[in-house]
Amino acid sequence: MKIIISSIPEEGLNLQFHKDSDWFRDLLPEKEKSDFSLQKVDVLCAVKKMRETVFIEGNLEATVVSSCSRCLETTQFLIKSTFRYTFVPAKNMLMEEELSPEDLEYGFYQDDVIDLDSLIFEQIVLQIPIKVLCRDTCKGLCPHCGININVANCGCRTEFIDERLAVLKKLKISDNK
Repeated sequence: MKIIISSIPEEGLNLQFHKDSDWFRDLLPEKEKSDFSLQKVDVLCAVKKMRETVFIEGNLEATVVSSCSRCLETTQFLIKSTFRYTFVPAKNMLMEEELSPEDLEYGFYQDDVIDLDSLIFEQIVLQIPIKVLCRDTCKGLCPHCGININVANCGCRTEFIDERLAVLKKLKISDNK
C-alpha cells in the first residue's frame, strides 16, 4: 500500500487493512528464501501530515509460521506490535555520523510517496525472535539418534563424552599460591 503525501487530508487518514500469506513474498528479493511464513497480517494506523512532515502511528498483529529451533517441528505464534514513524522529504536529509535510538523512528520519502508495505514488513521481521521455540519447555532433538525428545524417549546415554576430549578427565589442577 502506497500513501500519496499530497492526497492526505488535513484531518489525516485512518487506515485499516488485512494482508494474506502471499503478500510478504513480493517484498523479499527474488533469490532470497524466508525461513518463516505469514498466515495473516492485520494493520490499523493513523496518518497525519503537518506541512511536509508525515506522522504514522499504528498497531499490527501477524500470525507467523516457522520451525522450532530445538525440535524442528512447525510452530506458529502471534506478533503484536505498535509502531511510530516520522517521515520527511529526502531533500531535507541530514547525514550524521552516528544514529541515536530516536533516529530509528524517522524515515525519508521521495516523489510524494511512502511505501507502507515495506514499513509493516520491517516491523514484523523486527518482532520475530532469533530463536523460535514451539514452547519454552521444548526438549529438542537427541544429539545422538535425532529423535524428538518431546514425543518419545530414545534411551541414549546423556553422559556422552567426546573421545577426543576424554584425556582432559585425567587432568589434575593444583592450587599453587
